[in-house]
Amino acid sequence: MKSMVRIGSGAGMADDRIAPAQAIAERAALDYLVMECLAERTIARETLDRLKDPSRGYTPSLRQRIRAVLPGCRASGARIVTNMGAANPRGAAAAIAEEADALGLSQPSCSVVLGDDVSELMRQQGGLTTLEDGLSLEEILPRMASANAYLGADAVRDALDTGAEIVVTGRVADPSLFLGPMMHHLGWSYDDLDRLAAGTLTGHLLECSGQLTGGCFADPGRKEVEDLAGLGYPFADVSQDGKVTLSKTPKSGGRLDRATCTEQLLYEIHDPSRYITPDCVLDVTGVEFIQRASDRVEVVGAAARPRTDSYKVVVGYFDGYIGIGEMGFAGINAVARARLGADVVKARLQAQGFAYSEMRVDLIGMTSLHGEDASRPEPYEVRLRVAARATDRKAAAAVGAEVRGLHMQGPTGAGGGYSLGVQEVLAVKSVLLPRHFVRHRVEVIGHVQ
Repeated sequence: MKSMVRIGSGAGMADDRIAPAQAIAERAALDYLVMECLAERTIARETLDRLKDPSRGYTPSLRQRIRAVLPGCRASGARIVTNMGAANPRGAAAAIAEEADALGLSQPSCSVVLGDDVSELMRQQGGLTTLEDGLSLEEILPRMASANAYLGADAVRDALDTGAEIVVTGRVADPSLFLGPMMHHLGWSYDDLDRLAAGTLTGHLLECSGQLTGGCFADPGRKEVEDLAGLGYPFADVSQDGKVTLSKTPKSGGRLDRATCTEQLLYEIHDPSRYITPDCVLDVTGVEFIQRASDRVEVVGAAARPRTDSYKVVVGYFDGYIGIGEMGFAGINAVARARLGADVVKARLQAQGFAYSEMRVDLIGMTSLHGEDASRPEPYEVRLRVAARATDRKAAAAVGAEVRGLHMQGPTGAGGGYSLGVQEVLAVKSVLLPRHFVRHRVEVIGHVQ
């Protein structure tokens, strides 16, 4: 057991910028670098990728990220925790080994967390309903692509307990990726509710990388962020008694203060008194941020109740196709011409007998974000976007084709049109699965020093 741990954020999404991750790995003297790269739909996408090629199914940017951060982490002794294993943690570990070899580094030991894939359990369970709309799970099962439980920090803790240099997981709750290293390093248990509260809150603040240091925050003339282009990623110093202080990569851009922390605190929290995670039920209503120095903030006031008796499971399933097309209109009366173009597209699709469960028409630059408002002045240029959902791929493909047809067979002044083709829809819904059905397990790949 140690008295202090420093944990840094190296990614907040699959497409996050990699240069700041390399910088924090090299400059921040971390004990752990955590890279969170899974959204609700991405693990379903990677599951389909693995079905096409059993060696794939991990986050596509894994190789590039490991290549960037492994030398810095190796030099400082920082261990890496990441959910980039997605639908294939073992495959991710193999890819990491290959990248280490390409860098001329000795092979890292990887501890792989398994057990989040509960697809077979979903097929065996009866009576489960979705949290979003009370739909019976049986209605989704024939179209199911994936089902993954949000594992907790105990899975990450157990993986770190093996001594492995790198921990690779599939679906683990975002804050739990950060809480796991605290439990391992500081000796916390699930009886330490005050510490779990502080650690879970810290994970929530760090999980979106640059959002804590000025990303999704800057607003010229209102909320200035110095050197936004050189935005640095955050880290936290956490003591054994649960004291938390936040900071960011030395010599990096951005800002970390009470304002940025407050905005990130509220991100994706529906009920501030009852933020449910696999590790505890977090209450942030009493949280305060104390500015201790420039880019250094202490966090106090988190509270928690014991974890619930269930895991949240996200089920990814096929839900038809979407076809999209866009066309630009400019000059006097551009809005009216764009509206006419939309009417023409709808009439031509109907004449061909195509049916759509949903169709959306947006005038980008006028109605796409805030809807119709007659009080707004008409813009001199506007972009028509037509999107429609169908169960039939041919019907979806026709949407973009008809929008492109406006070039020569639509209103005057149309240009810059194209079809965005057909996108297969991977939808997600959530169910609660009793905790006792789910058992995580850990496999070590490579030699542990």
